[in-house]
Amino acid sequence: MNNYRPTIGIEIHLELKTNAKVFSLSSNDYNSMANTNINEIDMGYPGVLPTFNDGVLRSAIKACLGLNMNISEVMHFDRKNYYYPDLPKGYQITQFDTPIGRDGFVDIYVGDDIKRIGVSDIHIEEDTCKSLHYNGKTLLNYNRSGVPLIEIVSCPDMHSKEEAMAYAEAIREIMFYLEVSDCKIEEGSMRCDVNISVSDSDKLGVRSEIKNIGSISNIGDAIDYEIERQINAIKNGETLFEDTRRFDSSNNSTVFMRRKEPNKDYRYFPEPDIPYLYLSRDTIMEEESSLVKLPSERRKDYLDKGISSINVSKIISNKDLSDFLESVLSLDIDFKVASNILTGDIASYLNKNNISIFDTKFDNSKFVSIVNALSKKEISSKIFKDILPSIMKEDLDIDKLIDENKQVDNKDEALKIVLDVIENYPDSVNDYRNGKENAIKFLMGMVMKNSKGKINPSLAMEILRDNLNK
Repeated sequence: MNNYRPTIGIEIHLELKTNAKVFSLSSNDYNSMANTNINEIDMGYPGVLPTFNDGVLRSAIKACLGLNMNISEVMHFDRKNYYYPDLPKGYQITQFDTPIGRDGFVDIYVGDDIKRIGVSDIHIEEDTCKSLHYNGKTLLNYNRSGVPLIEIVSCPDMHSKEEAMAYAEAIREIMFYLEVSDCKIEEGSMRCDVNISVSDSDKLGVRSEIKNIGSISNIGDAIDYEIERQINAIKNGETLFEDTRRFDSSNNSTVFMRRKEPNKDYRYFPEPDIPYLYLSRDTIMEEESSLVKLPSERRKDYLDKGISSINVSKIISNKDLSDFLESVLSLDIDFKVASNILTGDIASYLNKNNISIFDTKFDNSKFVSIVNALSKKEISSKIFKDILPSIMKEDLDIDKLIDENKQVDNKDEALKIVLDVIENYPDSVNDYRNGKENAIKFLMGMVMKNSKGKINPSLAMEILRDNLNK
């Protein structure tokens, strides 16, 4: 298998976060009751005229900037002609000759390595209806007809499932941070088509396209299966042909759908009802000035601050937590501690209550005070967990709260608590002295409980061991 080299490219379709559809004033809300966000344009009535949505253009410009692309300052739309039940007009309005973006790239992390993946082009286009198959009939939901899409086409620069998954995740992160799309791949607002070929020479192999893969993990599973399928076919002397397949998540396999027709003629021609678009440099610069700090920049800054790569990934995956961390990034605090509590107790509290950190009373000053108190071991992690709900819900004097919950570092006070535990739990003391090392964990737990978590754990363990070994 090591003699075979896979080559992978990915086409990503993203539904854009605009108020209206791309060529009509219908609401861009696919999740409403079926066939409620529609008008004559969406349904393909004859004689209706599309009107291009400026918000779609600006979102597409942001996407191009986020992927380091050359932006076309003159462009037009084309008609892609084909007949299918979910395409009411008999053609799709898209960009063929003049995509809005060309020749970009995105840097991905694969383990500790960084690899640059080329992005060939970005097209603006309209989505089709949603087909629903029920009792042997096909129903159409026109809410999705005309929803604005961008198609992001990679170069065939990936050669493993790890690279492909990292690329898809990088695109998802960038577009989510730029608020171009909500990128909910499980709900269909981000759809991935993966092209795979395998070869044992410098020439590219025969390509198979796996359509509409529904999660990033499924991208990896589909690639694993398809690489093995193609290698086995080559070894068995079978003739491969270009085909379109789908991914079956029930058994992690790809399933044949149809052969690819050579030189399929979509009869592209310029859309006659939409004039050419002329972008000014001012428009592009206006969108560029509004860009937020992108995940790749944040990841580098966080790693430079000494945050572990695992915590960096967790923070980047939650934009609100990342934005919160950005607000204190220039301060002199212990970022290892900061990242640990952000991805630990704070994230757990927010997830449990289904809220954003910006919906709480936990502001920058409280965060800095808590991080400093934990770094200096003025409070324990248990104390922090106990007081966290109050910090989140109430306007408190954080310094006073920390002072009231400071760890016990006084040896005499700690000794008193330890001796009380030893006196009250003689059976566990005897177990420890008879060689049952785990007994000390119970005793230590009771020390922490009796001190309400305030005793310094290191000091308590030292005193506890000294007195048990007497």
